Amino acid sequence: MDDNSAGDELMKASLYAAPTIEPITLNQLKLHLRSDSQALSENIVLNTSIAAGSHPVVTAYTLKGAGVNVLGKRAVVFLQPVNNGTGGTVDVKIQESDTDVDTAYADWTGGAFTQVTEANDTVIQEKEYTGVKGYIRVIAKTLVADCEFGVSIMVDSGNTAEDNLLTDLIQAARELVEDITGRALFTQTWDYYLNEFPDKDYIKLPFGNLQSVSSVKYKDSDGVETTLTENTDYIVETNGEGAGRIVLPYGESWPTFTAWPSNPVTVRFVCGWTTAANLPSKIRTAIKMICTDLYENREGQTLGNPNTMAYQENKIVQRLLYSLRLWDEY
Repeated sequence: MDDNSAGDELMKASLYAAPTIEPITLNQLKLHLRSDSQALSENIVLNTSIAAGSHPVVTAYTLKGAGVNVLGKRAVVFLQPVNNGTGGTVDVKIQESDTDVDTAYADWTGGAFTQVTEANDTVIQEKEYTGVKGYIRVIAKTLVADCEFGVSIMVDSGNTAEDNLLTDLIQAARELVEDITGRALFTQTWDYYLNEFPDKDYIKLPFGNLQSVSSVKYKDSDGVETTLTENTDYIVETNGEGAGRIVLPYGESWPTFTAWPSNPVTVRFVCGWTTAANLPSKIRTAIKMICTDLYENREGQTLGNPNTMAYQENKIVQRLLYSLRLWDEY
């Protein structure tokens, strides 16, 4: 018997909104697999974002560079000043976007270069882009006097022939780790279904790292759906990396009603770590190991082959993930 129901049914939940990031990037997996054997000169592509030359005074960030596709690739942005006019300054920052659409770009955190003045107008500055968006560009403003400078974006394109395969392996590895640990790794929205309200004063929610509860609804036998009110009808306990709960306030009770015959009670909630930086290193390591197994044994993953992970559990992966499992029942 679980905590939320009087029956022995399996937990019923459906994914409403999938995560938008993965534990490791395509480039990180390529480095781990050492899958790119091309010469450096063949990998590197230099792109002009803001053309080198003399740029007039603009008092806002209206000098916009060309966008460059960096999805799954390493990229370094070079600011190359030449000569500032008397008292002139140049401010440049990196922006990122999922699409190369002008209005979709937003400032990338940490992407602002040191302001160029007459004192440092011969010093080349560089910043490696470590974000996860598909496109980057630079924007600039020039104050007081015309200034000469240009901005280039160097992209390490590498071998892209297996990019689709590797991207699928990353997702598959993440989903496998979620199955093993009982966790949702990154921000995702789930609908959790109950046949009735529990006889306890709380509802335990699966997958850990509860961020918020979007709604708690129940439907009666006439098909009328009612939405409960947070902090009036229930309280949310996020409980850190553990299992979150919906708890009755003092003196309150769950609604009494004749239930709709299918999934009458629905809880929609958001869970998972919010950024890749917050993910435990054990999980990232396990993801890489799983990807390696799947990549190296992609032609031999057949039932009964004792040399493949399909037949034998990867014991190191299991040990890495053991302490991160959620053992709660639902």
